[in-house]
Parts: sequence; C-alpha cells; structure tokens
Amino acid sequence: MPLQFDMPLAQLRTYLGINPRPDDFDQFWERGLAEMRSLSPEMELRPADFQTSFAECFEMYFTGVASARIHSKLLRPRSGSVPHPAILIFHGYSGNSGDWYDKLAYVAQGYTVAAMDCRGQSGLSEDTGGVAGSTLRGHIVRGLDGPAEKMLFRQIFLDTAQLARLVMDMPDVVESRVGATGGSQGGGLTLACAALEPRIKKVAPVFPFLCDYKRVWELDLDVDAYAELRDYFRWFDPLHQNEDAIFGRLGYVDVQHLCPRICGEVLMAVGLMDTVCPPSTQFAAYNRIVASKSLTIYPDFGHEQLPGHSDAIFQFMMGL
Repeated sequence: MPLQFDMPLAQLRTYLGINPRPDDFDQFWERGLAEMRSLSPEMELRPADFQTSFAECFEMYFTGVASARIHSKLLRPRSGSVPHPAILIFHGYSGNSGDWYDKLAYVAQGYTVAAMDCRGQSGLSEDTGGVAGSTLRGHIVRGLDGPAEKMLFRQIFLDTAQLARLVMDMPDVVESRVGATGGSQGGGLTLACAALEPRIKKVAPVFPFLCDYKRVWELDLDVDAYAELRDYFRWFDPLHQNEDAIFGRLGYVDVQHLCPRICGEVLMAVGLMDTVCPPSTQFAAYNRIVASKSLTIYPDFGHEQLPGHSDAIFQFMMGL
C-alpha cells in the first residue's frame, strides 16, 4: 500500500474528529426538524418528458424551509408489487440530480427512486438566500456570519429529511423500507438524511464530504471542495483571531456530529488516497455511527470511481 498522507489505518479506525460540537447541537437540530414538520410542503408531481415502458417519471417539487421550492426527480414502477421500497439519491457538490437513465435499475427492481437537486447548485431547486456575508461561492460558509439557522447546509440537510418524509408518506411506498445513497457531498447528505430521518433503513454513503472541517484545515487540504474554508479566513479572519468561534459554528453542519442519530444499517466506502475528502474526516463520521455498519476500504484509490462498489450498493439495497 502507498505511504498514506493522513494517518495510519490503525489510528483511523479509532479517530473521532477534532471539529468542536456546539453545546446546543441536539436542540439546534430538534428546532430545525420542528420547523420542517410545521411546513405545508405543497408537493407537486409533473409528468416528465422522459418516460419508459416500465417507469413513470415525474418532476417533483416541494416547499422546504425558508420557503424554497425544492426539485427532485421521482421515478416509480408502472406495475409490480404495491406498496414497495424506495431509494433516495443525493448528488455531489455543485452538481444536480443527473440523468434519468442511471436510476432505472432500481425502478426495474420495483423501487421508487427520488433524486434531489440541492438548493443553489446546478439543478432546479430554489435558493431563497437571505444571509449576511459572502455569497461569491461556497455553501459551507454560506450564512456563517449570521444566525446558525441561516446556514445553507442546515437548510439542505433539512431538505433531505423532508424528501425522505414525503417519499415515506407516498401510498405506494413502505415507509420502513427506504434507503439512501450518494457520493462525496451526496455521501455527507446520505448520512445527514439518515440521522434526521431515523426511519431510513439502508444507508450507503461513499467518501462523504462535510465532515470534520477543522481536520481538513489542519491537513492543509482546504483546497478543491473545501477551498471556501481558506477563502473565508483570508477574507474575514486573516489572523485567525476568531478561529475557535468559526469552527464552533461549522460544528452545527458537521456530519460527524449527526452520525450517532443514525438507526439504519450503514455500508460505507473510503479511499485511503482521498485528498479531496481526507480519510480521517470520513472515519470521524464512520466511527461515531453506533448502528450496524460496515466499511469497504480501497487502499490505492482516492476521490474517484471505486471498482465494484456501485454493484455492492445495489445488492445492499436489494435487502430493503
């Protein structure tokens, strides 16, 4: 195995992260969930231009926190057993829900599929804004200068839980047979979704983003996906006089601190050469999961396609 740039594997297996957890973390998220549940989602399904002989395809819209209209692709089988399982899919940072084609395998197995566009990224979801500070780029630091309730990833995390709730409430879906998956940002959102909606039964994150921000900075890897952390300090705190407060505020949207809430079975994958989402940050999240879990380790791989793992996720989800 190549020399690791992060920690020895034995140390990774016990590492629990260094980014602080706010004292009122649990209350913060309970307030957020209460706000989400109080909303009238006004869900709408519009038939999509893309259709197949075995899958009904819809543009799904619902109202999330801060009155944003959130878009997802929704696919469901035209025939087969009713009710049936469902899969939630979350995309990578800056991306969108992707094409219809790559979701059809699950529909062919009789599953409903919902793939969400994160607000403010390259999909069709609405970003209602309303924050102080920089909006030049970077969702991690979006809203960092105001109340924590305005942080954009707080809103996105709640969107994932609301999507799960809406799918679980569909008459043709068994609410106890829903899984979630995604890579990178999608991996972080998969963990956040399963934490905030503990009825999620199967959880399959791949090299999750949004974990242990201070460790990323400590490794001098606040570049690429995490570059906005460096930008924020350079713009607004060049002497790091407010470093503790900034990482404390980021702790509200640090996925590792949500992981103990997960109840579903977890299948996670990590590449030990990942310099985009460093392995230690991913282990910080994984090691905090107390539910049934397993980790697939790719020693020679980084933030890239992991051979065989998409097939493993598919087979894992067939156990719903």
